[in-house]
Amino acid sequence: MSSLQNILYFQGGLGVLANMFLIIIYTCIILDHRYKPIDLISCQLTFIHIMMFLTAGEIWLADIFELLNVKNDFKCKATFYIHRVMRGLSICITCLLSVFQAVSISPSTSVLAKYKYKLKKHIINVSLYIWSFNLSFSSRWIFYVGGFTNVSEDSQMKVFKSCSLFPMNYIIRGFLLTVTTSRDVFLVGVMLTTSTYMVILLFRHQRQCKHLHSVSHLRASPEKRATQTILLLVVFFVAIYWVDFIISCTSFLLWMYNPVILTVQKFVMNIYPTITPLVQISSDNRIINVLKNLWSKRHQIFKKR
Repeated sequence: MSSLQNILYFQGGLGVLANMFLIIIYTCIILDHRYKPIDLISCQLTFIHIMMFLTAGEIWLADIFELLNVKNDFKCKATFYIHRVMRGLSICITCLLSVFQAVSISPSTSVLAKYKYKLKKHIINVSLYIWSFNLSFSSRWIFYVGGFTNVSEDSQMKVFKSCSLFPMNYIIRGFLLTVTTSRDVFLVGVMLTTSTYMVILLFRHQRQCKHLHSVSHLRASPEKRATQTILLLVVFFVAIYWVDFIISCTSFLLWMYNPVILTVQKFVMNIYPTITPLVQISSDNRIINVLKNLWSKRHQIFKKR
């Protein structure tokens, strides 16, 4: 068990560092007014992933609350609520990223083409709506989670070290699971649909370029690289989501707590926010350019000294 926890801590540290690095880069790009609308979505996703790591149970935010002598009940409610909000936002913003890219690369003859300008113009409004929805949608968990007590120990289900879900009847349990599953299945369906659409477009584009003997142009296309990156992220997300979904549903419906299974679930859940920044960093040439600019500015400052 201790080795699993160590792996979890290492994964958390790597994930936070990678996402912090990426959010600094995106901030530099946005402040330099060289950003694209899709960067605002990616920046949100990066921030969400940082918060997911900070609220991952026994580490980070829980430790800060403990240092501040915050009551355990409030600590549990705050940590669990923020974590549920961030999990919901992760799937929503990943879906938005997929939809945005599908609309962006759609040809002028496509039905989606007329939404290109509208989506770019209203991307901030859409993001605000998604955040508002998830903040209210996850608020129900505040009433069902709190500090773990020795009273009625068997009826409580631990979610963190000293935090548990309160007992609830099968009707409420089934309702909460149905509502959450309905949202997630809908969003995963949208992601798979847009991903299939993008794959078809890429395949058609590749065939046209081969026909025109300009494969080199296709390989150099920033749109193609961005689309491939998003497709890779969606595939990762969907695969990891279903593993996490099966574990969560089994534990929730059977009201069963197993520390090893919970640790494995956290590890699986943290794979996506760990991999995402690494994939984005390796596939975006602008990040390399930003690093080069920062290095040259640093070199000039030292020369002046």
